[in-house]
Amino acid sequence: MKVFVLGNAAREGVAVEVERWLPMLRKKFDVLAVDLRQEAELSTLPNADLALVFGGDGAILRAARQMGYRQVPVLGINLGRLGFLADIHPTDFNAAIEQVLQGNYKVAQHLMFECVIETPGHDPQTVLGLNEVVVHASPPLRMLELELEVNGEVMSRFNGDGLIVSSPIGSTAHNLSAGGPILGQELAAFVITPICPHTLTYRPIVESAEKTYTIRLAREASLAEVVVDGQSAAQVSSRNRMVIRKASACFQLVKVPGHSYYQTLREKLRWGTPPSYRGEP
Repeated sequence: MKVFVLGNAAREGVAVEVERWLPMLRKKFDVLAVDLRQEAELSTLPNADLALVFGGDGAILRAARQMGYRQVPVLGINLGRLGFLADIHPTDFNAAIEQVLQGNYKVAQHLMFECVIETPGHDPQTVLGLNEVVVHASPPLRMLELELEVNGEVMSRFNGDGLIVSSPIGSTAHNLSAGGPILGQELAAFVITPICPHTLTYRPIVESAEKTYTIRLAREASLAEVVVDGQSAAQVSSRNRMVIRKASACFQLVKVPGHSYYQTLREKLRWGTPPSYRGEP
């Protein structure tokens, strides 16, 4: 098997951990590239069968951006904190590698999106993403007036601090913190979640990923920041349109036995775990 070894060298311990595992990996795989600083142009390299990503979920988001429209199945080794996507603990890594070599794994396909930022008189800027698009107020921090269209029809206009359009993978990230629902990771859907809307009637909504979503700022004096997967993409005004649509690329996540999505929810979020009452054993 041909592999990329990727990760986030800025996170403490990642470079040391990769160096520790590299001799074994070189024996078992054809290692095409080792890149812990997102410097390699992966599209110029031969096709890989697998990308081993060391770090946290942020390292996987960076790896997905780096691979662009030529995605490679990712096995994430969690050297971070929560680890929804990077769910292999270093102590389980050797066993996971053996499962992969034996073909005892599955590859789940996950929705990716494009955020197209349109400015009159300029070429559109297209950003590929995996988690979410966030439009939020820029300094001086003021309430935004936002308009959301779905396939050209106005869905909603509201005042608030911003708006999140999230993929199923991203539903356990900023969307969850803002009160949005958890989506099944392999759904072809987006969830639209307001950030502190100035109305009690606005609630998150789940819609098809086959539709196109357009966001505008209604107030001319307002400025907003567009953030894709935690990275600032642009500062926008009422002159701009932000169009979010399903991408042609799919993120591919390797799952080995014993590491299911529901298990991750139970362990990472303590999802469905009853409270511990005082006096109980």
